[in-house]
Amino acid sequence: MERLEAAMAKARAARGDRQLGAETTGVSPAAGSGAKPTPDTLPATLPDTAPGTAPGTAPQTVAAADWSVLPSIDISPRQARAKRINAVLGTEFASQYDILRSRVLRQMKDNKWTRLAVTSPRTKSGKTTISLNLALSLARNSDQKIILMDFDMRRPSLATLLNIKSGPDIAGLLRPSARLTDYAVRFGSNLAICSSRTPVRNSAELLQSKSTKEALDRIEAEWQPDIMIFDTPPMQGNDDNLGFFGHIDCALIIAGAGGDTLAQIDRCEQEVSSLTNVLGTILNKCKYFDKNTGYDSAYY
Repeated sequence: MERLEAAMAKARAARGDRQLGAETTGVSPAAGSGAKPTPDTLPATLPDTAPGTAPGTAPQTVAAADWSVLPSIDISPRQARAKRINAVLGTEFASQYDILRSRVLRQMKDNKWTRLAVTSPRTKSGKTTISLNLALSLARNSDQKIILMDFDMRRPSLATLLNIKSGPDIAGLLRPSARLTDYAVRFGSNLAICSSRTPVRNSAELLQSKSTKEALDRIEAEWQPDIMIFDTPPMQGNDDNLGFFGHIDCALIIAGAGGDTLAQIDRCEQEVSSLTNVLGTILNKCKYFDKNTGYDSAYY
């Protein structure tokens, strides 16, 4: 991991990218121009009333939708071990995801970000597994509400991980009249999951459409999640993320050890940083023991 971080730092310096900083093990320093403004670049003054609210009148508080109406699912220990859903197997197995959770949560809170995309340079990096484990780890804090969506519409795999075999596909959720209650399941009391089982045609056009932005805004306003996580396609070989990343605040890059080269990781980071803020880069599927930390970093 130290070699990867050093190599990535050298590559960033060579291309002159501005680093946003994050001295972490397993998550490289964030980088990129960031399509979304950080608090430092926001206007000094903001309106003190919501749109449509008379000046001097306190804005109305809208209650969040009732999460208990979503159908619930369970993850058995056997299923969790078979599918590497370690975040539900106890501290011994979940510790690495808990560390990732804390670092992600800190950066997102510091910057007032709520929408996180998870992507990778190429396929088979394990990004869907990490997306699910991160969401489960975040949801163990009962004060937080999390929504996880499978937006890798060309190769959806979240439903397979969770053994979800029925229900409408997520593409329908992006229609103006759609309701989250018809497309989401609930794990525990505060994690909503929207998945798909079949590939979606014209996924790039759908993700880049105005209806997608409106649907996400509508869901966020109605259900009031603290964080929305989107499992998105790899950057290579499609243009799905080029339009969609304008709807999110930041992205986490998952690189697969032995599959993604340093050049591919660097190129991926450059592309993502031109579209949104890069929260960090994780080297996944790396089987080694770090003598300095004592951590076994297998399948981070």
